[in-house]
Amino acid sequence: MARGENENIIPINIEDEMRGAYIDYSMSVIVSRALPDVRDGLKPVHRRVLYGMLDLGVTYNKSYKKSARIVGEVLGKYHPHGDSSVYDTMVRMAQDWSLRYPLVDGQGNFGSIDGDSPAAMRYTEARLKRVSDELLQDINKNTVDFQPNFDDSMKEPSVLPARLPNLLLNGASGIAVGMATNMPPHNLTEVVNGITAYIDNNDIEISELMTHITAPDFPTGGVIYGFSGVKSAFETGRGRVVLRAKATIETMKNGREQIIVTEIPYMVNKAAMIEKTAALVNEKRIEGIGDIRDESDRKGLRIVYELKKDAVSNIVLNNLYKYTALQSSFGVNNVALVNGRPLTLNLKQIIKYYVRHRHDVVVRRTQYELAEAEKRAHILEGYLIALDNLDEVIRLIRASRDPELAKASLIENFSLSDIQAKAILDMRLQRLTGLERDKINNEYAELKKTIDYLTSILNDETLRMDIIKEELAEIKERYGDERRTDIVHSADDFDVEDFIPNEEMVITVSNEGYIKRTLLSEYRTQGRGGVGSRGASSKEDDFTELMFVASAHNYLLIFTEMGRVFWKRVYEVPEGSKTAKGRAIQNLINIEQGDKVRSIVNVKDLKDEDYVNNNFLMMVTTKGVVKKTILSAYSRPRRDGINAISINEGDRLLDVALTSGNDYILLGTRAGQAIRFNEADVRAMGRNATGVRGVTLASEDDCVIGMVPVTDADNANVLVVSENGYGKRSLVSDYRVTRRGGKGVRAMNVTEKTGQLVAIKQVEDSDDLIIITKSGILIRMAVEGLRVMGRATQGVKLIRLQEEDEIASVERVEQLEEMEVLTEEGAEATTEGAAETPVEDAPSATSSDEEEETEN
Repeated sequence: MARGENENIIPINIEDEMRGAYIDYSMSVIVSRALPDVRDGLKPVHRRVLYGMLDLGVTYNKSYKKSARIVGEVLGKYHPHGDSSVYDTMVRMAQDWSLRYPLVDGQGNFGSIDGDSPAAMRYTEARLKRVSDELLQDINKNTVDFQPNFDDSMKEPSVLPARLPNLLLNGASGIAVGMATNMPPHNLTEVVNGITAYIDNNDIEISELMTHITAPDFPTGGVIYGFSGVKSAFETGRGRVVLRAKATIETMKNGREQIIVTEIPYMVNKAAMIEKTAALVNEKRIEGIGDIRDESDRKGLRIVYELKKDAVSNIVLNNLYKYTALQSSFGVNNVALVNGRPLTLNLKQIIKYYVRHRHDVVVRRTQYELAEAEKRAHILEGYLIALDNLDEVIRLIRASRDPELAKASLIENFSLSDIQAKAILDMRLQRLTGLERDKINNEYAELKKTIDYLTSILNDETLRMDIIKEELAEIKERYGDERRTDIVHSADDFDVEDFIPNEEMVITVSNEGYIKRTLLSEYRTQGRGGVGSRGASSKEDDFTELMFVASAHNYLLIFTEMGRVFWKRVYEVPEGSKTAKGRAIQNLINIEQGDKVRSIVNVKDLKDEDYVNNNFLMMVTTKGVVKKTILSAYSRPRRDGINAISINEGDRLLDVALTSGNDYILLGTRAGQAIRFNEADVRAMGRNATGVRGVTLASEDDCVIGMVPVTDADNANVLVVSENGYGKRSLVSDYRVTRRGGKGVRAMNVTEKTGQLVAIKQVEDSDDLIIITKSGILIRMAVEGLRVMGRATQGVKLIRLQEEDEIASVERVEQLEEMEVLTEEGAEATTEGAAETPVEDAPSATSSDEEEETEN
């Protein structure tokens, strides 16, 4: 077919066109249909129905109008959709089992809690409830922006002034494209108290707000079973609130019991629930029920479950909760529009945006009233000028040929404005009497006071907030009521943490994979050079490989040498005495065969977003590879663990440390070298990354033996320990800063006598050292007993080892005050003298230093 001369065909990519069209559609649904505005808690259709009814004059103090008339008004002026959407919306706003505070006063059949449909709109009538007047009040005082309607023929409000916090009071539900909202209703008295508390203290915590707003309050009453879902919803905007029917057990005259249900969970269809329960009874899935009757009437809801003779009422009731809608859940998903964008909001954020909206309304209302007052005062000033010069004014008017000339003469002779001159010409003769003059003077004086007051409001934010609080107090006085929904705590609400003291624990992991926690106070301090006390008893060839101190409520991230990470709480680790072997770690986490734990990181809180997004995990392998990853990447491990790092063949993960992102990293090698570089030299990587080179090893037999993250390099000390029991404390600043990947500098003069390095730790005077040998001997000593030496010295003897024994693990812990000190002879002293306690055959501190602190 030939192309026409005027035809203009533009080729487009169908994929781009479909994507753009679908995005436009989805945004239209999100913004203009499915989600409520955080300010007034209304969707566009609700807002249009209420404003249309106001426009039609069907307020709470006027007579009812036919629903069809209201629907036609809203459709013709504001809502370009079907009549059913408008009528269904109006019907729901009139149902006291759907809304906690109904906004429409319906007359006729508006449906029932049994799911019955309302009568057709031609049979029902409606008007606004008085509470709706609070949503619409001051709308004609320029308090909100108006926007063109669907055909640009008139204006409609983009939001209502909303003197009451409707979003919290009535909640909302809706399904958009790619998102949904499901917000529960709350009690007005509690919400007003909570908003007032927020206005008084903008930094109030959500936990403090929850002392005022205790939980959602549903129109059908019922019982909230368990508080954890409510707490989650208030804190994060998402949660699962479990609702139960309110039931009592009564004994009939024949001795049998019956369960009486007087309130059911929100949004449960009563008739459908009874029908399903009867079916379950017939199928024998619920036993013990002889009869079910619905005795509900105008006075209230009443469902009777008559029990059989031998039935146990509590068991039957629990089965009803388990298998029927007598227990249901309300999935809270607080998604609302904030400045046209959908956001998930917690309780404090909802209140914040509402208060901000009310503040804007108060400012705009005050500006409007001030402008109106100033206009009136301006006219009254003209009247007073005219009355003060009455004879001259009358003469000018009589001498003028027409009103325009008279107005011009008045403006010229008395310096009046055009508005004042016109008002004088329009003034009735009765205003010239003495009594009317007094009225004008009084009105002008009152207007001046009003203008001063309105001006003070605009100049004082505290005064504006007081006005918001006063208006809310009036709302509470007028509409406040008691809670309908009770709260019953479930077993899930009682956190095991509440029953576990947050004590300091020593976590030990043996080479064979046995783990335990022990109270730190069980370990006693011993002087340097002592023979030690018996620590963990273990089977032959097993020894303690990992030891650190953590609080009982802390989180543990458990890393294995194959690069996996697992999650545990400290109190979940089995408790054992100092000499206990512990429990196989395979029984606690699903560690793969052949893998073993290499590092356990002590983390304060994995649920604090600020904490997990501002801390990092620095990892190092035995081959000198380092990797840095943000802590939040490891905040949600699964039961079977997740990958923490990809490990090269022949390598294994050695250590993991928690860092701030701005620390220095000190790596020590078995050959006695150490390298210090800035953590910023290692960019943050994903969980599955391998990492980058941190240190170049001296030989194939060499390996990394430890990592120390350092925050204050100028004042920090580092301790290195060799396998034959020699150790040395030196300044971190002695290790010059280099780029990562180098060979580093000498950390200790390694000889055949000292043996190669086995540990490198950051220490302070207030620390103690716990040293465990491969034979299970443990010694605890004060760090302050070790003086600072040069970087390349050989060090001093820390522990006297028996033949064929070697040091297996070294850990630093905080000193405990007045800790017992055990010497080889059994004498006891205080920690203060620990470093000076003489031990048989052990060199004194002085002789040791002279003999062994020699420069290389």
